[in-house]
Amino acid sequence: MYLVVLPIAAAPPEPPEVLYGELFSAAAESGALEGNRLMTTGIPKEAPADIVTLYRQQKPSTPEALRAFVESHFTPAPAVSEPAIQQGLPLAQHIDALWDVLTRHADQVPDHSSLLPLPHPYIVPGGQFVEIYYWDSYFTMLGLVESGRRDLARGMLDDFAYIIDTYGHIPNGNRSYYLGRSQPPFFYQMVELLAADEPGRYLPQLKAEYAYWMDGAEGLRPGEARRRVVALENGLLLNRYYDDRDTPRDEAYRRDWLLAKSSGREPAKVYRDIRAGAESGWDFSSRWFGDGKTKSTIVTTEILPVDLNSLMFGLEKAISDACSRTGDTACAADFTARAKRRQEAINHLFWSDKDGWYVDYRWTEHRQIPGLSAAALYPLFVQAASGLQADDVARAVRRNLLRPGGLVTTPVTTGEQWDSPNGWAPLQWIAVDGLRRYGQDELAADIARRWLAEVSKVYAETGKLFEKYDVVSDRPGGGGEYPLQDGFGWTNGVTRKLIGLYPAQHP
Repeated sequence: MYLVVLPIAAAPPEPPEVLYGELFSAAAESGALEGNRLMTTGIPKEAPADIVTLYRQQKPSTPEALRAFVESHFTPAPAVSEPAIQQGLPLAQHIDALWDVLTRHADQVPDHSSLLPLPHPYIVPGGQFVEIYYWDSYFTMLGLVESGRRDLARGMLDDFAYIIDTYGHIPNGNRSYYLGRSQPPFFYQMVELLAADEPGRYLPQLKAEYAYWMDGAEGLRPGEARRRVVALENGLLLNRYYDDRDTPRDEAYRRDWLLAKSSGREPAKVYRDIRAGAESGWDFSSRWFGDGKTKSTIVTTEILPVDLNSLMFGLEKAISDACSRTGDTACAADFTARAKRRQEAINHLFWSDKDGWYVDYRWTEHRQIPGLSAAALYPLFVQAASGLQADDVARAVRRNLLRPGGLVTTPVTTGEQWDSPNGWAPLQWIAVDGLRRYGQDELAADIARRWLAEVSKVYAETGKLFEKYDVVSDRPGGGGEYPLQDGFGWTNGVTRKLIGLYPAQHP
């Protein structure tokens, strides 16, 4: 594959919050620009320092004046437009036609843009999301491969390898303001999907991603945490979600600022936990709330998540396998031992004997967090569970999470988008794939059938695919921080894969 060589960043670019300083915070806090989206994704007409100088000279003080000032110095980034494709196509053909609509190129980016350049074309989710997103992309790739667009999927894999080489990790998305955090580490799954026969090709990047997630582990004592690593008793090291910054998110500055003000808590702690929740991909869910209900009690960094540690187990196994296949026996033995220790921890720390499912663990309080979510299926997805545990999880999922349109994310209703009544494409795939690995074929097929019926029904009514679905009431999803988005990358990918896997289940 032809590789476009882009310059290696000498230092990570600063996010808009830093570049525009007092202008950025003033515009957000005044409410002049909801979310400051124009300053985060828009294209500045002058150098950031020059815009700040003009701001200081003109001193616009009202929200209206601030809005007018920003609008005069930034050009909005275009959203994904309505697809100009034939209406009324069968669902699979519609998805295949959407890939080109959602394809973007960023081998060259405008001066001072927050967009990070990438060498190959890539799929964006759609709607307001006009950049590549990390964990979204694995689920999108499933559909690309099913659609026969393997070259596009392989280019995206090489984009992620490039960004690891450039910045040391895969950020939440290819924007400067996402560099402080990553997302669930699915890179090894992308490698397995697209390059399983090339064991050494992406091994350096796999090791680099592992080093990023384990950075800070050296010298930690039990009960201590550093960055994404938490040390427990007996030398056990597990992972949490985190962000290197403790300020409001650039893309949601005013919302975070108001939440911190109303929480009565230390603002920096609230900001860090909000950002860590964004790194989880579940932004936001009752999983991360101290009281299980209220966003102002968010404590993401105090939680060891079962899904993250399952993926880290999978990454350790992938590195061990690649090292073994390339003849590095010492590396293979090291990572085999790491994976074994983590698997034991998953089945000790995260397994609830009382309930019969996997839970998260609040390490600051030395206790499991009760309650079932779709994250309980991740140990099945990475094959860390025993057969008996998988049987118990399957029973619990059928009893507590299965709804008319597929799996609900949690059974709790909070108004947050990663709670009931919403179901999400990636979690349907984790469930279907994980259950199939343990012979739970009937439940896997039932979930797939319900999801395909849900997406097909809404597509027939609207002509669109959406980011999330209300799987209780068979309609597009809702809740969360922003309007429902259509497009939509990972829904397309998972739905297309499930149509191929279960053609008889497709309405």
